[in-house]
Amino acid sequence: MALQNVHHIAIICSDYAASKDFYVNKLGLSVMQEVYRKERNSYKLDLALNGHYVIELFSFPNPPARPSRPEACGLRHLAFLVDDIEATIADLNAKGIETEPVRVDEYTGKKFTFFADPDGLPLELYSV
Repeated sequence: MALQNVHHIAIICSDYAASKDFYVNKLGLSVMQEVYRKERNSYKLDLALNGHYVIELFSFPNPPARPSRPEACGLRHLAFLVDDIEATIADLNAKGIETEPVRVDEYTGKKFTFFADPDGLPLELYSV
């Protein structure tokens, strides 16, 4: 087996318009393709980061809630690498997105913090 890299991450949201606005207009991901699947009453939005396909955003009618905190089993969080964590935090805060206090990874010495998407999915900023 020869895995090459992660192809994409799929996220199911409860409010498609709010999540699309968050990932596109607030985080700055670009839309590669948006499809409405009538038979499923569902949108599928393909998003790219710096030209690389990274996230599939799905809407489904009445998706069940998934526990994410504290430390529930399953996907823990999605992390984004940033050059300047303080500037990125300031930008998020200016857009009304709250971030946790900055911490330092005890093993790498790198700074990181967490924030959440509209459904409470934990997202991380990790400094280079």
